[in-house]
Amino acid sequence: MKNTWKILVALMLINSASFAQKLPADSIFNNFYQATGGKALWDGVKSYSMKRSYSAAAATPYDASVTVSLPEQSMYKSKTIMKRSFVYTVKGDQGWIKVPLGQRMDVKDLSQAEQQSMRLEMYEMLAPFIDYKNRGLIATTVGTETLNGVQVNQVELQGKGVKYNLYFDAKTGLLVRQRETSGGVETTTDMSDYTKSAYGISFPSKLVEINTADKKPVTIKSALTVNQPVNADLFKR
Repeated sequence: MKNTWKILVALMLINSASFAQKLPADSIFNNFYQATGGKALWDGVKSYSMKRSYSAAAATPYDASVTVSLPEQSMYKSKTIMKRSFVYTVKGDQGWIKVPLGQRMDVKDLSQAEQQSMRLEMYEMLAPFIDYKNRGLIATTVGTETLNGVQVNQVELQGKGVKYNLYFDAKTGLLVRQRETSGGVETTTDMSDYTKSAYGISFPSKLVEINTADKKPVTIKSALTVNQPVNADLFKR
């Protein structure tokens, strides 16, 4: 009986120690901000443009050009595949796609699900936890674990129709993996090659993404420009 009590006390101490080691989610996010340029710079991001190239085995590579205005909740994305550009846009509570048909562009409304996906993406492409509280997301620290031989802090970020599991290098503070679950599809993205933009914040210039629908790894190379003048014509239907 005495030995059993000692075991129970030891287990309680271990659990307490484990709990004490959990950092609050906001502390983990702040560590990321500090590691990538500082919270003041991140708070100053109003718009950004991103150039991306996508490649996968046995698939046609393609490029994407993205422009986002956060205050206006607008996002423009042009995907160019074999010299044909498909343009996706959300602006406020509207969303549409332009499909090239010969010498003209056919314009169609995006579904509500497609629009919601783009509204999430305008933050995801930088960091999904930006302004997360005002966006109706809840962050919870899951704990620490080992990922590819590195100790990481895992945070679960959840909102309407989406859940993110975010893995931050415990030593550097950088986000190294994101697992997003939305619409019944789980997408895992590994992030590396953090590069400092001219604006001053760092971003992962290389991503490797795989989802449970296609099951094919896609390598993404990115270049980022922040707070450059936004061409209003991009958001015209």
